[in-house]
Amino acid sequence: MEQTQVVIPAEQVTSADRELVAAVLLRDRKATAEFVDRYADPVYSYIRWRLMPRPEAADDLVQEVFLAAWQGLKGFRGKASLRHWLLGIARHKVEDYYRRRLRQVELADSDDDSTVELAVLPFFEEELDRASREERVRQVLATIPEAYSLALLWRYHEGRSIREMARLTGKTEKAIERMLARARESFRRRWDHAEQK
Repeated sequence: MEQTQVVIPAEQVTSADRELVAAVLLRDRKATAEFVDRYADPVYSYIRWRLMPRPEAADDLVQEVFLAAWQGLKGFRGKASLRHWLLGIARHKVEDYYRRRLRQVELADSDDDSTVELAVLPFFEEELDRASREERVRQVLATIPEAYSLALLWRYHEGRSIREMARLTGKTEKAIERMLARARESFRRRWDHAEQK
């Protein structure tokens, strides 16, 4: 078996990362198992957190991350730790997921904008505990249609502009604006309903 020399700048990654990359590239099964064992939990946690309140796609996306990592490991330059490199891949996979799912959504598109009432997400009282507020947001997001929760997460949690969302999904900016308006209204109604209980 021919040994491949892997050159990774010492100052960029730990020696453990450097040795692990070299061993995985040499198709060492133990090293590959260690690679997955070492990084699967942080990648899974990151993806699950980004997909809340609908984390059911997390397992598939983790597999996509590791597949992409193995395919791109020869190009790993060591500018960041392996963990950060993998989380970067995970970020892109989540973005791809949002884009795919929103492309699949076909909502009734009405040219009558008067029916689309702009809504503002409720302002949260400062005395609410952040953790309980986030949990409540997750619960409300879980009760609205998936397309709406994904659109809200991508826009407000991920900070994507309407123009970016339109470009990445192949929809018009107007269609994205309408979807977001409906999503905000649906969120507001569910939020208000939960408050009245």
